[in-house]
Amino acid sequence: MKKNVEPCYYGDYLQLDKVLGAQSLQSEKYGDAAHEEMLFIIVHQVYELWFKQVLHELNAVIDTFNQSSVKDQQLTSVVHRLHRVIQIQKLMNDQIAIMETMTPQQFLSFRDYLVPASGFQSIQFKRLEISLGLKRDYRIDFDKQSFYNRLSDKDRELLEALESKPSLFELVDKWLARMPLLKMDDFDFWEYYNAAATTMLAEDKNTIESNPQLSEEERRQELKDWQSTRENFDALFDDSHYTQLREKGKFRLTHDAMLSALFIKQYSEEPIFNLPFQLITALTDIDEQLTIWRYRHAMMVQRMLGTKIGTGGSSGHQYLKRTTESNRIFLDFFNMATFLLPKSALPELPEKVRKQLGFHLK
Repeated sequence: MKKNVEPCYYGDYLQLDKVLGAQSLQSEKYGDAAHEEMLFIIVHQVYELWFKQVLHELNAVIDTFNQSSVKDQQLTSVVHRLHRVIQIQKLMNDQIAIMETMTPQQFLSFRDYLVPASGFQSIQFKRLEISLGLKRDYRIDFDKQSFYNRLSDKDRELLEALESKPSLFELVDKWLARMPLLKMDDFDFWEYYNAAATTMLAEDKNTIESNPQLSEEERRQELKDWQSTRENFDALFDDSHYTQLREKGKFRLTHDAMLSALFIKQYSEEPIFNLPFQLITALTDIDEQLTIWRYRHAMMVQRMLGTKIGTGGSSGHQYLKRTTESNRIFLDFFNMATFLLPKSALPELPEKVRKQLGFHLK
């Protein structure tokens, strides 16, 4: 093992003089210090430190996928790093409970001194969102219009440059699309799948039509929903139809990527799909934890401010509430459960299919 020549001391290594001296209370400039402002500052500084670590992990993952192929050893590291991101997200979500030990009146004792500062101005969080795949075109209208407002020219240029680079979503989409679609001489998975899906949907429709507990209005609504699901299934077998629905925002994954991801989830217990399945699951978890963070943040803001506007000029709770469901990234992985079939309805994979996948899943 390599060893250092000069001694390394705890405080110097962590630069604690800088870290512990970085809390400057705004309330002290106008009178007595507000006791809870120290908590407010430290919590947000800790968030920014964790954002930095998450970006460190995501950038490494993006670099791996930004290649023509991804080897199994690399995929192992990718999954490990994404799992670390998830644990950090859980910790950040739990940290909101610490903020909630502050009462609304305690927050009001220094809130007005913070105008126009806002968490909306966190450059690291914006970088995190863009890197994952939440670019400007996928944001809600208010967010899309004001995303770059109140930023310095330097920060605006940094984020706009990041918008032009491939996000993790885009790179994973291309990686999934490179998987073969499993049409071989004597095996066509999608032919089996289409027949099984048709049978399942017919049974679902019969259940709705024969259910005596449904009112006519409820039956009409459920049949309407069934028809929508039927159209989504049909789109899986029609590239042009799928593309039309994708342009309308029904899907975000490309057609080939959707089919590949669906196949991986259908046969997730196969050893060859273990790492790809873990990857899809990890990205789903990251999106879920991000949604939980937005939701808990929105609830905390409502608890602290009620219907007041935020210090940065946004609508506060209402704005955060709208972004909770709208600013999703890997929603297709959540909705994929719509297309999953029972294991009993799936065909056994031929041995030569497994062998072929071993060379093409890269």
